Formats: sequence, structure tokens, C-alpha cells
Amino acid sequence: MSASDFAAAPSCRCEDAGVVAAPPTAPILALIGAPNAGKSTLFNALTGARVKMGNWPGTSVEVARGLWRAGREYAVIDFPGAYSLDPVSPDEELTRELLLERPADDRPDLVLVAVDTANIARGLYLAAQVAEHPYRVVVVLTKSEVAAAQGLEVDAAALSQRLGLPVVQVDPRRRELDGLREAVEEQLALPASTIRPVGEADELELADARFAWVDDAVAAATVRNEPRPTLTETVDRVVLHPVAGPLIFLFAMWCVFQITTTVAAPLQDGLDAFFAGPVSDAARALLPDIGWLQGLIVDGLIAGVGMVLTFVPLMGLMFLCLAVLEDSGYMARAAVVADRMMRAIGLPGKAFIPLIVGFGCNVPAISATRVLGDPRQRRMTALLVPFTSCSARLTVYVMLAATFFPRNAGTVVFAMYVISIALVVLAGLAMHKLLWRTMGSDPLVIDLPSYQWPVPRIALTVMWTRLRGFLETAGKIIVATVVVVWALQSTPARPGENFGEVVPEDSVYGTVSGAIAPVFEPAGFGSWSLAGPLITGFVAKEAVISSWAQTYSLEDPSAEAPEEQGRSALAERIRADFDAASGGHAVAAVWAFMIFLLAYTPCVATLAAQRREIGMKWAMFGLAVQLSTAWVLAVATFQILKGVL
Repeated sequence: MSASDFAAAPSCRCEDAGVVAAPPTAPILALIGAPNAGKSTLFNALTGARVKMGNWPGTSVEVARGLWRAGREYAVIDFPGAYSLDPVSPDEELTRELLLERPADDRPDLVLVAVDTANIARGLYLAAQVAEHPYRVVVVLTKSEVAAAQGLEVDAAALSQRLGLPVVQVDPRRRELDGLREAVEEQLALPASTIRPVGEADELELADARFAWVDDAVAAATVRNEPRPTLTETVDRVVLHPVAGPLIFLFAMWCVFQITTTVAAPLQDGLDAFFAGPVSDAARALLPDIGWLQGLIVDGLIAGVGMVLTFVPLMGLMFLCLAVLEDSGYMARAAVVADRMMRAIGLPGKAFIPLIVGFGCNVPAISATRVLGDPRQRRMTALLVPFTSCSARLTVYVMLAATFFPRNAGTVVFAMYVISIALVVLAGLAMHKLLWRTMGSDPLVIDLPSYQWPVPRIALTVMWTRLRGFLETAGKIIVATVVVVWALQSTPARPGENFGEVVPEDSVYGTVSGAIAPVFEPAGFGSWSLAGPLITGFVAKEAVISSWAQTYSLEDPSAEAPEEQGRSALAERIRADFDAASGGHAVAAVWAFMIFLLAYTPCVATLAAQRREIGMKWAMFGLAVQLSTAWVLAVATFQILKGVL
């Protein structure tokens, strides 16, 4: 059994394209454990940057694969979090299937069971289930410092002797993995014929026998001291308060957006000057004097892609702030704080987890609905996720907020996220009353990790992983979209004009945008140059910014000196367009535009994720609801605000 045995069948020997390659002789290690047991932190400590995320072949369940180099090389598969091998969700179904229901040749060579030392009995129950089968098993104790703060000490050697399994205590947050490599090598050296299930099979198959086995081992290997008062208990009295809790959460999010919009501004300006100046100048100097080629490279790729890249510092800072909140243990409290709100719309508190993920990206958020056991809950949550304001929309919010509300940009962006939460709640109430009135909500069951000081290395790694994923996903889409938009803007809509010599308004792009623009006149942005980016935004919201940059750059490339082009010039053009389209009510129109952007379909990738998770019929239903809701809200916003502002 080795990594070379990977095949097309969805087994532990199956590998997605692009996965970090392991040598043919590399053993396959399966990493399992309960949510919040430190499993993902351990996986990151083992594999570092040698990781690939993707759906398991033949399923919609996402797993991580990585390469662990420790003397020799191992292929590591990070299975979804599972409390037991008695599945109640698609995630746990996959774990059970690959560990217990596959032929022996398709199973991993060894199972690492991550066990939270502070909740050792619960974690060992999963180990007991695995140990009932002929597997090489290593129990990995994590979070020992949290257990010590609660007055619990565990003797790993005594526990190992009592369980009949190797037990290693590690601290993956600080990359302290002493003894793990030796335990893995020792287990892998055992001949397959010598591996026997622990205990009697007819006893350990019974849940009460498993609990007795676990309790006996824990009692023999643990010492409980007088627990000292913990910071977690003190802070949670305030953070989980039904009134103070939501206010603290909103304040934390406001701080995140204030930091990102304020600190990132000079970095954005520097990148903007770099792309609009030296990069564009160098491209013009190096390229042959061919109009269409310079138009494609300078006015298309550099203007469009460069404008999107100026938002990289902003995205990086936001991802870093959120990673710090997650690593500190605070973000897990968000589900508890939101439990009452979720139950009001017929969803369990843990439905807030995929919704929180949606504020980063809607696509993995829809996949994350698999944590919900009830198919109706998964369907409803997948329909609500697109109303969460993903990070791609953030680039447009920041551009418009900085243009129209320069002194309060952070507050305006924060307001859009508050509106997003309100929209999720109101849409959820409507769906619950009209579609799933009889659907009840389950009680919230969630592990709350203890608060801890964030580790800079972990926060930076998480930030870079998310930023890299954003760039890889958005980069491909943006480049393709920029080329298509440039071609459409360069193609005349009427005969008699030459390709590349037409102003955008008279191009195919401008003609199509102009035909759609009247739909948005009641919302105050019924011009071709404002409606057109909403069409490309259907592909990806980042394309809204790149389309604007292309439109105004192509409109009159010689109107400004290169050093005067960029975000400031783009802001002036956008301000003028909104003022003209709204009849002098630009501020009301901008709010209407942002709300439409928030509520209408995020991107085609989100639609594809919905189709995969809940089916085409419900995905199309969601699309219709999002478009109609977005238009009604945008019109109402403009009509109300233009009489007030």
C-alpha cells in the first residue's frame, strides 16, 4: 500500500489533479478527530505549505491533502471533523465510508486520531471505534496547556499502556511534535498480519462497552487538580451575554473594517501609482506600435487586472484580522451569540458557521452546509449564503465608499455588512414561513475552545492561504473577463467602424449595457457605464472594478497624463457617472447600487456550488429570488434616500 496506488475511484488512494505529489512509496496517513480538537492545526504543522484543498472525488465533501516530510515522506489526508463513526452528516458519512466500508487495499495505512486533552473522554470514543478494526492507530493528544489550566493532567505513557495504543502528546500550535514521527514509524513497521483490534469485538461494538473502556483508561492516566480560575470563563460571561454579546461582535467587525480601510489606503495608492505609471509606461515602450495590441495589454490587462490587484493589501489585512480572531478562540462564540437569531428562522445555531464562512467566500460556505444533518436545513442555508457579503464585494464597497464617503469609508463598509446580516435574517424568516414552516431547529451543540494568544505564524499562514486562494481563483476569472470585456468594447456595434477604434459606448459592450440600463433607472444608476459592470459582476464581483477601469481607460486614453490616471481618476469618472444617472442624487444612487450588488447573485461559481449541493431547481429558485430582491431593494433605497439626502 503506497501513494502510487491512488486511482480514479473515490478511495484513500485517490488523488485530485494538482495535489501536492507524494513519492510512490509514501504511506497514506488519515487524520481524524472531532471539530475543534486541534486537528487542522496539527495538519498544518505537519504539512506546512504543501497542501491542496478539494472535493473528494465522487462527493461534494471537501478535504485537505498534504505532504509531511519527517525523515521520510508521508501523504496526509485531513478528514472532515467527526465526533464518531456513526454518521449524522455527509462529512461523517465520508469518514466512515473510507475507514470502514472500503476494501483493505483502498484504506489508509495508519490513522492519526487527534484528541483534545481537555475533552479527552469524548475524543477517545472515536479512537475506540477505530480501534475495533484492524488499523494501525496513533492517538495524538493536543491542547494540553488548555487542559492544565482546567486542572487536568494526562500521563501519555500510562494512557497508552491502558488503551493498548500508542499515545503522543504534541503542541502543533508551536510545531512541537516530539515523538510523533517515531510512533508513526513504529506502527508502520508492524506487519499487517500482526495488527489486531483492541479488545473483544463483540463487546466494543456496544456503545456502553466503549464508554467503559474509555473511562477506565482515563481514570488510570489522568490527575485532576484544583482548577484555577480561567480567563475564558471570565470573558465568556460578557462575550456570551444575550445583549452584550451581539454588540461586542458588531464592534469587533467594525474594528476589522476600520483597520482594513485605513491601513490599506496608502498601500493601495502605492500599487495604483505603480501600475498606472511605471508598468503602463514600460508596456507602451516595449510593445510594437500596434493600436489593438497596446489597447489589449495597457488599457485592458494592466488597467483591469492592475486595478483589482491594488486591493490585495486590503484583502490581506482583512484575512489577517479574521485569522487573529479565529486563532484567539473568539469566532467560535459567534455561533453561540447567533443561536437565538438562527432558531428564530428555523435553523440551528451551527448554521451560522457556513454563513460566517460566506463573508469570506460564498462557494466554500455553501459546501460547509454539510455540517447540518437535516436536508431542509442545508437547502435553506445554501439559499441564504448568497446574501452574505463575500470578500469579492468588499473591493467594490471600498472603492465607492472611498469615493463618496472618504472620511467614513470604514463605517460605510461596516454598514453594508450589517445590512447583509439583516437581509439574511429577513430572507430566512420569509423562507421559514412560506416554504419550511414545519421545520424545527436543533439545539446548539458546539465546542468552545479556550481563549489563547494568537500565534503570529499561524495567523500569517492562514492569511496567506486565503489570500493565495483569492488570487488564484479571482486571477483566472479576472484575466479571462478582462480579455472578453476588452474585445467587446473594441468591437463596433454598427458597420463602418474599425475594430479597436470605437468608443466603448458605441461598442457591442456599450450597446448591450445600454439596452439593460433602463431597468436600473428607477434605482438611480440607469446608464450603460454603470449597468455594464453589473453584467460582468455576474461572473465575479471583482470584475466590477476591472470593467470600470477598462471602460474609462478606453473612453479617452489621451485625456490624462499617466501619472494622473489610476484610482483617483477612476473615482472622478464614477462620481460623475452616478451624478448624471441619478439626476443629481449621486449619494442615494450609490447606496442603491451597493445594496443591489449585495443582494444579487454573487457569481457563477456560487450558482455552480448551489447546483451541486441542493440541485438545479433550487439553484434557479435562489437566482430568481436574489435578482428580484436586489432590484426591489435598490429601487426602494434610491426612492427613499433621494428625498432625504
